[in-house]
Amino acid sequence: MAAPPESVLLADIDATNARFALLVRSEVAVSETYAVADHASPVDAMRAFLTGPASSHRPQRALIAAAGPVHAGRVTLTNAAWVVDPNRIAKALDMQDVRVLNDFEALGWSLPALQPDDLVTVGTPRGGERGTMAVLGPGTGFGLAALAYGLQEQIVLVTEGGHATLSSENRREDAVILALRHQLHHVSVEGVLSGPGLVDLYHAIAKTDGKSVPGRDNSEIIERALAGDCEVSRETLDLFCAFLGSAAGNIALSLGASGGVFIAGGIAPRFTDFLRRSSFRERFEAKAKMSAYLARIPTAVIVHPRPAFIGLTYLATTSGRPPRGQSSW
Repeated sequence: MAAPPESVLLADIDATNARFALLVRSEVAVSETYAVADHASPVDAMRAFLTGPASSHRPQRALIAAAGPVHAGRVTLTNAAWVVDPNRIAKALDMQDVRVLNDFEALGWSLPALQPDDLVTVGTPRGGERGTMAVLGPGTGFGLAALAYGLQEQIVLVTEGGHATLSSENRREDAVILALRHQLHHVSVEGVLSGPGLVDLYHAIAKTDGKSVPGRDNSEIIERALAGDCEVSRETLDLFCAFLGSAAGNIALSLGASGGVFIAGGIAPRFTDFLRRSSFRERFEAKAKMSAYLARIPTAVIVHPRPAFIGLTYLATTSGRPPRGQSSW
């Protein structure tokens, strides 16, 4: 029997889902998603994949993007109990080379390869220029990274910007953030611009207005907002989009993201039409004397189902050498 072709295990792990794929001859051949809550550790989930959908392969390399800061080569998930340790994974699965990186680093490396069909532009379409590109993402948490151009190569800057303090821009938002502060103490960007944050925002709006509302998860809030049959849900999504625009504008200014700001994560792709009609872009540009600067910066939602695999594939096939191209969007 012929030996299976050389393959690389790719993984994209957040607090909710662990997505696995096999890279075979530079193409993703097999993929599957597992709920983090259903497995005790990343090794258990990987073993389920490698003995199930990927059982005909024996990968010796793994590239793993995980939602949390990298310390000593490993990631403790910020919003879940898993520890993604490359040494433990290599030993348990008999692999020779396992590398762990932040999930938004993988997204940063994906940016030059994104195609127009992978994106939904928010605001008037503009031709992007060669320059730093930022990627931010409301999901289970809030991630932030940027692909920056140097003289000879590119680098991805990985940050924990989701834990920066969220600011308000009017009295209504002052009152809502005050209500959030009673719940959260520190109202971070992630504390509002995430799945759990959307729920907290919903309850803070109700509390501010003295209203009684039924318990809803983030999917139900979005559904009710889009249907227009719940006033609090509708304002929740309106404010979410406004806060997201302000945060994205701050990020564009802070990083000099002249090449564009990309919205990743599992939240925004659910309501791209709503986002386009919202105050997102107005708030993105509302920075007084820097409004004209921001007006030239395009913004888009990444709608590719697994963009992290684009970045991981690039790293797996180039030994970490950065791409010289730029996004074609």
